[in-house]
Amino acid sequence: MQPTEILITGAEIAAYGFPGGHPFGPDRHDAFLRELERSPCWARLERRGARAATREELEYFHTPDYVQRVIAASRTGQGFLDAGDTPAFPGVYEAAANVVGGALEALQGIMTGPLRRAFIPIAGLHHAGRDHAAGFCVFNDCGVVIEAARRRFGLERVAYVDIDAHHGDGVFYGFEEDPHVAFADVHEDGRTLYPGTGERSETGRGSAAGTKLNLPLPAGAGDAEFLAAFAEVEAYVDAQRPQLILLQCGADSLAGDPITHLAYTEAAHAHAAARLRALADRHSEGRLLAMGGGGYNRHNLARAWTRVVEALA
Repeated sequence: MQPTEILITGAEIAAYGFPGGHPFGPDRHDAFLRELERSPCWARLERRGARAATREELEYFHTPDYVQRVIAASRTGQGFLDAGDTPAFPGVYEAAANVVGGALEALQGIMTGPLRRAFIPIAGLHHAGRDHAAGFCVFNDCGVVIEAARRRFGLERVAYVDIDAHHGDGVFYGFEEDPHVAFADVHEDGRTLYPGTGERSETGRGSAAGTKLNLPLPAGAGDAEFLAAFAEVEAYVDAQRPQLILLQCGADSLAGDPITHLAYTEAAHAHAAARLRALADRHSEGRLLAMGGGGYNRHNLARAWTRVVEALA
């Protein structure tokens, strides 16, 4: 059976997780993989490992001073990289660089073919800003991939779609003034959930005004509300005619997540992946990279991400 999709997996990205009972623990990778191995699509995946991103690659999105701060914190393994959500641990730089490198390997694969779709579970670290960590996110692989797609492959129009319960603020503010990055985010209202951003009125600045779409949903919103919002996302992405689509498919928007308040089922994630796959086939020569993102109920993330992989494969 010929592979239809790239899966980036392995110990390199599994190591990105925080110790001591932190919600983003290092067991998330294997919880997903155990579920995926039972899926009929397992045989259709081309499995590849990650590599460490270079400093030059990390600095596509991040400032040199910030990268150096992470290196220093990784050596001591002490303290926090932000105000208290993202602890340092020995080797955190290497683990975070592997996540970025894995996402870049996925990008390389889908840009050079013959496979055009890829999934990486431990990725989608959308809160990290250009000069800071935030919300369990050390380096923003999404931002690095967007920059790499433009620098390495000359793409002019990239669409980023985020269905994590939390607003993808690191990506949004990182490209808020960039008219060539289409941004669409369906998330829990910032009045009830971190990071408190992503109002519908936030549509971009300067020459990028009107190029960003934020769709906050109230706590308790389920599949019906999501499907209505995602119809708007589809129309928006379709109008942008992107050359590459990124999907951050955090599973913390499913009912039962311990730190969020939305109530989707895994069908929402399957729907989003299938609809974006169709748009990628229409505009992007099929090029679609999906990244796991958040999700702190292990059963939820295993099922939601497996459904995404199945929809892409």
